[in-house]
Amino acid sequence: MSGELDLGPVFAAAGVEGWLHATDLESGREVGHRPDSALPIASIFKLPLLVELSRQADAGGLDLTERITVGPRQRTFGPTGLSVMLDEVTISLRDLAYLMIAVSDNTAADVLSARVGLEAVNAMLRSFGLTRTQVVMNTTSLYASMAEDTGHDWPYQEPEDLARMRVLDPARANSSTPREMTRLLGLIWTDRAASPELCAWMRGLLGLQVWPHRLASGFPYDDVEVSGKTGSLPTIRNEVGVVEYPDGGRYAVAVFTRAFSPAANLPRADAVIGTTAHLAVDHLRAGRA
Repeated sequence: MSGELDLGPVFAAAGVEGWLHATDLESGREVGHRPDSALPIASIFKLPLLVELSRQADAGGLDLTERITVGPRQRTFGPTGLSVMLDEVTISLRDLAYLMIAVSDNTAADVLSARVGLEAVNAMLRSFGLTRTQVVMNTTSLYASMAEDTGHDWPYQEPEDLARMRVLDPARANSSTPREMTRLLGLIWTDRAASPELCAWMRGLLGLQVWPHRLASGFPYDDVEVSGKTGSLPTIRNEVGVVEYPDGGRYAVAVFTRAFSPAANLPRADAVIGTTAHLAVDHLRAGRA
């Protein structure tokens, strides 16, 4: 069963256009607001990269405990993790994955994508029938494309700059739909994305994400667990994740937004992700009674 929520006024009040899909992982009930629109996913591309990393480890193609040395010349632009470190670091593949998910470390993601291969990530997505999801850029090429398209570095706030950016065009960028992202989360939470051991590991990493201002803000309860992955680009604020209640209810949620304003700091645009996710999950929980 599926349903449509009219969340347009809620998104608009926060200064954004929005898209959402949520599903009850136990019953399969779904609810959405324009859930099949193809949209830029920004750093959420790190989630399918994590899945393919796990599958290659399952197949014996790599050892997650293998250590790699990352030097200053391998740094990718970004505000967290290895991206802002100054010295050479030796680290395991699995700890790179932790940094990639927990703090959205761009350098960690690019080291892992070079090892895993974006073609392999896309083949995995197709094998699961996620045909509207694509990963065509690592973070180095993503940032390079923005500079190339606009002719300058950050900030990117002029309408003319935004209109030229490939990263904001789902046909040319890393993109997906809210429905396909909840399907991928469902595969992880039901041990079908990889082995049960590595699905549990992925769930653990997603539970360590440090950002509380989007999806988690809608569920400020000690006994409700929220695991997720954010993604941000100019005007874009997204998050996908799973909300778990003490009664066993588990809900995969994907919320994508695009702000009307190019301002970097828009707290209401962040908070509406949690607000609309809570409305969707409440709708699904009402159907459990």
